[in-house]
Parts: sequence; C-alpha cells; structure tokens
Amino acid sequence: MGLTKTEIFTDRQNRIADLAKAFSHPARVAILQLLIARKACVCGDLVDELELAQATVSQHLKELKRIGIVQGEINPPRICYCINPEVWEEAQKVFGSLLGSFAQVSACCS
Repeated sequence: MGLTKTEIFTDRQNRIADLAKAFSHPARVAILQLLIARKACVCGDLVDELELAQATVSQHLKELKRIGIVQGEINPPRICYCINPEVWEEAQKVFGSLLGSFAQVSACCS
C-alpha cells in the first residue's frame, strides 16, 4: 500500500497546512471574523449573519472544529461557538514564524 500524501511530510508541515485550511475559504474567514468581533460565544446567529445555508455553515464549522481553531458547546437546542484561544495563538506563532523566515537577499526572479 502506498503512502498518503500527508505521510511524506513532517507533523509540523501537516499542522501548518491544517491551520492554513481554516483560512482557505472565504466563508470560514467570515465565520472567524464574526466570532472575533463578538468576543463571545455565538449561538445560532451565524446562519443569519452570513446569509449562507445552514448546511454550508455547518460544514465550515465542522472543519474549523476539526482543526481546533473553533470550539463549540452543545446545550440543546443551542450550539455555541467561539475561538479557541490556544489554537489561535498557535496559528499566530506558526504563520508569523513561517512568513518571517523569508529574508529577501537578492531579486533572483526579476
């Protein structure tokens, strides 16, 4: 059996890719922005605010929760979501380190 694509990369590279996936769709970016702007858990307002179908919002929230950047609490009939501060800080560090590691020495491709 062959290797999956993720198996040939380090755990850190796979984690960076997972975190990047959180920002790879405008709906997920909008969800994150809404959660940040509210500075509190958001219950049920996401569909109304984003003007997207419930199923679409649910799929994006599922991905954000899988990555860990969003956490949710289920208190039927409500589900409340908020930013996971530990994973948010991890993302800030990871992307800051990755983006800061490039130092342009010369214009080799111009």
